[in-house]
Amino acid sequence: MQFDREFAGKGVVITGATGIYGKGLAETFAAQGAKLCLTDRDQNGLDKLLAELRPADGSFAMAADLKDATSIASLVAAVGERWQAPDIVVNNAGIYPSSFLLDMSVEDWDAVFDINLRAVFLLSKGFAVQMMEKGVKGSVLNISSGASRKMRRTACAYSTSKTALDRLTKGFGIELAEYGIRVNALEPGFSAGSTTSKLADAHVQRVLSAIPLGRPSSMDDIGKAALYLSSEAAAYVTGATLSVDGGNSIGSMDVYQDKKQAL
Repeated sequence: MQFDREFAGKGVVITGATGIYGKGLAETFAAQGAKLCLTDRDQNGLDKLLAELRPADGSFAMAADLKDATSIASLVAAVGERWQAPDIVVNNAGIYPSSFLLDMSVEDWDAVFDINLRAVFLLSKGFAVQMMEKGVKGSVLNISSGASRKMRRTACAYSTSKTALDRLTKGFGIELAEYGIRVNALEPGFSAGSTTSKLADAHVQRVLSAIPLGRPSSMDDIGKAALYLSSEAAAYVTGATLSVDGGNSIGSMDVYQDKKQAL
């Protein structure tokens, strides 16, 4: 899909920017000529990524603790001071600790919902107010997961947070529509390599073997979908969730009979 430099000079905020998805999304928007606000926990990592990408003038990196409302408010204020308002906000940051519910501490439970849901609420609210004040008909893109519809043991907190995120996406979508601000969710496919939440090799292999289209997700898959949902091509799309996961969330590839292949 060609966007004819549609994103050139646009201000794009990306949370969780040094993670596997965040970096890929940053590369995608930088290649389109956008100016970026990259945020994550580690300022050194952010500075290094910004230097590597060399995005448009006006780009900057700012560390923020998404569990802390004051830190989030400072990030929103910094974007407002530099850009007045963003054009696109990508709520990408998320954590998925593995734990049975009976073993999970309240601190870990709270951390999942602080980062995966509460931070999205606060960031979307803060940036939406800036967009409204400046008349920016912007886009908010929430990175969700097929786990929102597919419960599994040891990931209940994560799955529940993503189910709630889908509802929050629709809630913001319906409330911001009158201001021309679109809010959508993107469900990327499985791609191991998170530095925040490590996955066992055996688990990675099990997941990969169950993907109907037979491969893990690539940054190209995710980037193209993010550009589409943030573009004028999706001007009539809001409150929607787009799955780009090779069919991973629609069901199981397991065959419960002796004959294991059709024909």
